[in-house]
Amino acid sequence: MRYALLSDIHANLPALEACLEHARSQGFDRLALLGDLVGYGPHPSEVVQRCQALQQAGAIVLRGNHEEIIQTHHLEAHRESLGGQTAGWTHAQLSPAQRYWLEVLPLSAREDRVYLVHASADAPERWRYVEDDRIAGLSLDGACALYPDVRYVFGGHVHHQSLWYRGTGRQLMKFAPTPGVPIPTPKHRHWIATVGSVGQPRDGNPKAMYALFDDQAGRLTFHRVAYDHHGVARAVRAAGLPEFFAERLEKGR
Repeated sequence: MRYALLSDIHANLPALEACLEHARSQGFDRLALLGDLVGYGPHPSEVVQRCQALQQAGAIVLRGNHEEIIQTHHLEAHRESLGGQTAGWTHAQLSPAQRYWLEVLPLSAREDRVYLVHASADAPERWRYVEDDRIAGLSLDGACALYPDVRYVFGGHVHHQSLWYRGTGRQLMKFAPTPGVPIPTPKHRHWIATVGSVGQPRDGNPKAMYALFDDQAGRLTFHRVAYDHHGVARAVRAAGLPEFFAERLEKGR
């Protein structure tokens, strides 16, 4: 099975379409959207409509923390947070049916040896960032405790692309991926990766991020895809959203 793994779209429709087009050119069997479909960006309703259509066509779609904070009963608690700065606006752009669809999306999914989640697999509802060896280890252990045959854990949430594997002992080894270069990920080891952000990269490069994983070949490839990020920044400003989120798209950080 060849998986296209997309996460953290953040209401950025052009970035989503660019990654989908690139993934189609590479070839895949199953699409997985790993949460944070909305928040920050100017196209929440359009992105939700697109993701609903992809789900109907067979895609796996997971819930992220931004699907939670735009719900009526969470708005006030998150009003002062970074994500809360656009949550009220996003809430107003979505229909009740769209908000309900986002609210009931699952937190995780399992496909044979692959475990998919937005944040950390050991406690998905706590939205922990997998950004160091300790949390990566907890996430990997959490997935394997649920499903002992799992060998690969893929998530998003941190807006960076990263990969760890467990060597002969318990220690995790970090691997620095190069976009477009396939990485052998043999199934006799355990692997955990964050696939980056489609709609709001934060590593200083404005190109959208996603990854392709070939389960049978044991091969993972991280990708970067150019799109009109300046146009989306203009749309952020036109929507009256905070300037910070337009500048973040332009700078990629």
